Amino acid sequence: MCESHEHLGRKLSRRGVLSGVGALVAAGIVGFPRALAEQPISDTPAPNAIKPEAALQRLMDGNARYAANTPREKDYSAGRAARVSAQYPIAAVLGCSDSRVAPELAFDQGPGDMFVVRIAGNFVDDDGLASLEYAVKFLGVPLIMVLGHQNCGAVDTAVKVVTARAELPGHLPDLIKAIEPAVIAAHAHHPSDLVAASIEENVRLNVKRLKADEPIVSEAMAAGKINVVGGIYDLASGKVALL
Repeated sequence: MCESHEHLGRKLSRRGVLSGVGALVAAGIVGFPRALAEQPISDTPAPNAIKPEAALQRLMDGNARYAANTPREKDYSAGRAARVSAQYPIAAVLGCSDSRVAPELAFDQGPGDMFVVRIAGNFVDDDGLASLEYAVKFLGVPLIMVLGHQNCGAVDTAVKVVTARAELPGHLPDLIKAIEPAVIAAHAHHPSDLVAASIEENVRLNVKRLKADEPIVSEAMAAGKINVVGGIYDLASGKVALL
């Protein structure tokens, strides 16, 4: 009887393992390490193998077109099949979740051109950092931009928390806590517009954190493969000003 139960246990255990593996495969988790190297290998430089300054120029030229309301015509179906197997973004953008700020539109770029990470307040958290590291390590982006914007609600709320001791429900305190250092740093300079100053300081602090990221971002910067810059998007004009 014990032997029979032992045999049944092994059978069920094996079935459970196979079932579990099947679920992981379906979720794309088991194949993830292999997926990291799925960009086609070729002696030809990748389309995004450009200098950081060239990538930045492309973004700023695109922003000038967007602000002037003269964007390039785009065929969104063109290249769709080619992008199934690979992507070659020219920049990674850490932007705010604000519905009024769409990086691909603001820089007049098409599908596959930008790797965008968005969170209210455009700050670096662990998950966002890992996403940006992925873009640097496995997609070869030559540029990271931290993109803040005028009248940021998340920063404005952080200012109210710091200056007026406002209390927030749910998980909002965790979000605001990440922005508070920028408000405190800006407040020390006694600016006439604390929200605007905090928005800029928030971008600067997160650019600094990304540059210090070890080993992926800092090593790529030391090798001259990427640069990290900051910018502020003006809601009214559509223009991005570099910091």
